[in-house]
Amino acid sequence: MTSSAKDYHHGNLYAALLTEAEKLLPETGPAGLSLREVARRAGVSHGAPRRHFADRQALLSALAESGYERLGAELDAALAGAEGTFTERLTVFATAYVDFAVRHGALLELMFASKNWPDAEHLLRANERAFAAPVSLLEQARRDGDIADADVDRVNMAVLAVLQGLAVMAHAGLAGSRPMNDVVSGTVTTLADGLRPR
Repeated sequence: MTSSAKDYHHGNLYAALLTEAEKLLPETGPAGLSLREVARRAGVSHGAPRRHFADRQALLSALAESGYERLGAELDAALAGAEGTFTERLTVFATAYVDFAVRHGALLELMFASKNWPDAEHLLRANERAFAAPVSLLEQARRDGDIADADVDRVNMAVLAVLQGLAVMAHAGLAGSRPMNDVVSGTVTTLADGLRPR
């Protein structure tokens, strides 16, 4: 009996299915992910996932929400211990985000795509919870005069766009021979300089 099947008998089928779905996601993409194959890899009958997921879309939705929870926990933990200047704390956030993206690239793509699904309100809320600590960091920087008191949404989107670009670079190995931490740090320093009041 596989460890996943044992988990099922101990009541952990939900978690086992999400684990197997995430492992399968880079191979199949969201469109190719099947409940039957996830069940097979978890070592349970093909009908067992129906106890938790009505269909593939429900599984993908749960996987995206779980991804947001995990990303939020990692960002919260990173920023909880971050000290120093705004640039230094923004670098901590960026590094944690890029690290997550490198380890969970396919999952992160699913998470962002999921916000456009019908009935995605719970995923939008999960996204807001995941980024609560970084948003708070930007709000504090605005109050402290570290960044211009510009349109909040525009600044937040600019930061996220830069971080997403860094994540794509890291995941695809586009930094060349440069250490990714140096690329992140240098990019964040340039970004922070551009956000300062003029």
